[in-house]
Amino acid sequence: MTDADTTTAAADWHAWQESWDRQQEWYLPDREERFRVMLDMVEALVGTSPRVLDLACGTGSITARLLARFPDATSTGVDLDPALLAIAEGTFAGDERVTLVTADLKDPDWPAKLPHDTYDAVLTATALHWLHRESLAALYGQIAELVRDGGVLMNADHMIDETTPRINAAERAQRHARMEQAKRDGTLDWTGWWRLAAEDPVLAEPAARRYEIYGEHADGDMPPVAWHARVLREKGFGEVRPVWCSPSDTLLLALR
Repeated sequence: MTDADTTTAAADWHAWQESWDRQQEWYLPDREERFRVMLDMVEALVGTSPRVLDLACGTGSITARLLARFPDATSTGVDLDPALLAIAEGTFAGDERVTLVTADLKDPDWPAKLPHDTYDAVLTATALHWLHRESLAALYGQIAELVRDGGVLMNADHMIDETTPRINAAERAQRHARMEQAKRDGTLDWTGWWRLAAEDPVLAEPAARRYEIYGEHADGDMPPVAWHARVLREKGFGEVRPVWCSPSDTLLLALR
């Protein structure tokens, strides 16, 4: 099922998935809404049995929702994080619809590791902001070659409009105040979640390898929607526009 070098020792993978979802929702309370719209657009543009590339898949959050809604879909999940891939492998063990691939998206040869040459849809969420603009533009060019004619790329991520600094500051202050209240109420943040993973007998080793790769956190750029749309058109996508947004994030759809 996978070429990921991850462990399949006994663990409560469902509990880890739930824990990851709750931690992510601390940052993104509208996370499920963006997934719903993403899958709505998959259905509208490429149907209900798509071949999907789940890019920077993490624990497989998109893949899990994709398969729950479209049982005839298939998914290739790509990531470099050993700990998150361990959870994904445990979650989807035995599911022939899912293939997991360990690859560094900054490596120009990463597409050679994929099991297919083309995909109906490439989906990614809250992941590519760790790339800087030059690397992200190069990645968009590679994705354009992987998406079939009529296929789609959807990227849901932080896309900050730098022309509205007062709006940005007010939104950020409100969001962080709500996050801090949720944390006081017991919600795990990123640091707390990874602390638990490092203490788990199954995830401790892949979590240690993960920190060797990334350190505490990998921060790249968060360019505005206009930058993403321009670059995607330059790389070969015919139509590009937002299909969902919040005050801080955008789900951008690019049609090949």
